[in-house]
Order: sequence, then structure tokens, then C-alpha cells
Amino acid sequence: MFESVGWGEILIIIVAGLFILGPERLPEAAAWMAKSVRKVREFATGAKTQLREEMGPEFDQLRKPLEDLRGLRNFDPKRVVTQHLFDGDSDPLGLKDVNGTNGANGTNGANGAAKPNGYPATAAQPEPLKPGERPPVDPDAT
Repeated sequence: MFESVGWGEILIIIVAGLFILGPERLPEAAAWMAKSVRKVREFATGAKTQLREEMGPEFDQLRKPLEDLRGLRNFDPKRVVTQHLFDGDSDPLGLKDVNGTNGANGTNGANGAAKPNGYPATAAQPEPLKPGERPPVDPDAT
């Protein structure tokens, strides 16, 4: 219910409460609010338990579509397409181990460990030149 309320909004409410109620009555108001929220939660839990006891197995059948709708909150198009087209295989083309493993150290190929995206990591970059140092000359270059 209050998932979209951030720390900024909470801070504004506290400051507004401090100005409206004053520092003397603010702790009492906060305690009253906490008790009220606690009571509402207890009522909701009690109603849910009572409904479950009265309906029996039909309650779970009623909740199934609601659980499916709750799963849509975490909707990720890439995951859904992968799941439906490739039966949930996260690497359908087999690209994670393109070069094979390289002995006991578990690195892929000659270029080292694989990047998180599944492609092999590039070779280590040479150290930059120091001041006054010249790059090596390629004997094949003309």
C-alpha cells in the first residue's frame, strides 16, 4: 500500500506533524498511529484466517488467480520471452562456454574468465607508456 512512499515524503510528513502538533503532542500521535496500524493488521490477519477456515480448499482456488496477478508485478519481458520460447533455458544458444574450460582454474579459453554477458573477456591490456618511453617498433611495418 505504501510502497511508493519514499524517505523524502516521510521526512516531510514528520516535519509537518512537528509544526502542526508541536513537539509535546508528536510522540503521542506517533504512538497512536502505530497502535492503529497494528490493529488494522490484526483485523486483516483475523479476517483472512476466518475466511480460510470457512471456505476450506476453495480459498486456495480463489487465491490462485490473485497470486498469478501478483507475479505480473515482477514482469520482465526478457525473462518471459526466454521462458516461453526456450523453455526457461537461460543460455539457449550455448554461448556461455564457447571456448571451453581451461584446466583447474575454470577460466574460459586463452583470454581469461568470461564476462557476465557470456562473451569471453578480452586479453589483458598492456601497461601505459611511462613519460619519455617510446612505443615498440613493429619490424614488419614499412
